[in-house]
Amino acid sequence: MQEQRKQAVSRRPSPATAMHPEFTAAVRYRSGGCELFRVRNASDMSDARAVVLAELDDVQTVLITLRE
Repeated sequence: MQEQRKQAVSRRPSPATAMHPEFTAAVRYRSGGCELFRVRNASDMSDARAVVLAELDDVQTVLITLRE
């Protein structure tokens, strides 16, 4: 006799496990160069800005946007 397999139940993340938003940071350096960064471990835009400024030197401008 063959055994019947249970159908796989799709797992959805529980609402209690809130995911952090992701941000994109456009950075212009004093030397004229520019780069884009993805900021994952920030709770809001001001936190994302602080993370970028803590990691980089000689930054002239930082533009932060929510990544959807």
